[in-house]
Amino acid sequence: MLATEPGVTWIKVEKPVFDLVGVVLGSFHLAGVLLLLAFVLGVAFGAALIVSRRRPASTTPLDQVSLHLERGAAER
Repeated sequence: MLATEPGVTWIKVEKPVFDLVGVVLGSFHLAGVLLLLAFVLGVAFGAALIVSRRRPASTTPLDQVSLHLERGAAER
């Protein structure tokens, strides 16, 4: 029985290079997407607040027995 040693296979790998331009452009892209998302969510939230404040307040059962102190003296 002849034992043969396993062969070694060498693979040439290029030296890694740090892509600073790609990192900076990726950061700008991410910041732009987050800016757009924040703008859209802000507009949606603001529009929802405006719509909700324009609706007339619903009456509750306590309104009938309330003193209505928030009204001015001229309305009484």
